Amino acid sequence: MARRLFWLPLLGLWLLAAAPSQPAFITPTPTPSVSATPRPYSEGPLVIGHSVEGRPLEVWRFGTGPRAYLVMAGIHGGYEVNTSQLAIELINHFAVNPQDIPAEATLYILPVFNPDGAQYPYQTRGRANANGVDLNRNYPNEDWTAQWPKSGCWNYLPIHGGEHALSEPETAALMNFVITHQPLTALISYHAAAPGFYPALGGESEQLSIYLAEASGYPYPPPFTGCHMTGSLADWSAGQGVPAIDVELSDHYRTEFEINLRLVQALLLWELPPAPNPTPSPTP
Repeated sequence: MARRLFWLPLLGLWLLAAAPSQPAFITPTPTPSVSATPRPYSEGPLVIGHSVEGRPLEVWRFGTGPRAYLVMAGIHGGYEVNTSQLAIELINHFAVNPQDIPAEATLYILPVFNPDGAQYPYQTRGRANANGVDLNRNYPNEDWTAQWPKSGCWNYLPIHGGEHALSEPETAALMNFVITHQPLTALISYHAAAPGFYPALGGESEQLSIYLAEASGYPYPPPFTGCHMTGSLADWSAGQGVPAIDVELSDHYRTEFEINLRLVQALLLWELPPAPNPTPSPTP
């Protein structure tokens, strides 16, 4: 039987304790009292795999609707710890506000995709996983490469894209989750910090960016640094037919919870545009 959990006290408090000099952004929510009224379906944590050092990759689920969405954070570990803090706040919110999940939606939240890197909060060494791999450059796209031009890109440590595409257990676990669960309507991955939407190449991801920009106020098109993303999660996801966006927070400390709650609530209402009807062949 799936284990049910309605808040994240240990993980939330650990993330807070990791940076005592920073403002407190997470207040764990008390477990809701049991009532006779059935609650909308929720469960977690669901372990979908493990990191290089054996830490679990955990997902929380809310709702049972046919449109499924994945919101994930912490792909760059402790260097972007506020993204994981935001994801925990979202889990707490939907646990005590189940009415915010539309009947037609299922929401999956993965708060810490790089738990080994999360051991080094607010440090550049926390960006990569335990093998020194940037987990956002390890996907088996045509443009995957172990090294990439560093112009305009994050370039503080000699991290790389892996010995080969899909070399890392974290990457393999997420790919398996996306492929084996109900077809996803969309995926967003939180990052920090260059505020805006960075969609996969393709019309549907870009349409989703425009829609979410209106809901949140984050800019689209975003600031462009000239960095070329190789082997990225968003491009791989779009290649599987799942529109995907990297959403960048404004800095490395704030979660901007209210903005991103509006963003996720809007996401849960978004549907893939209908496929165009094929042009009928002329009658001979």
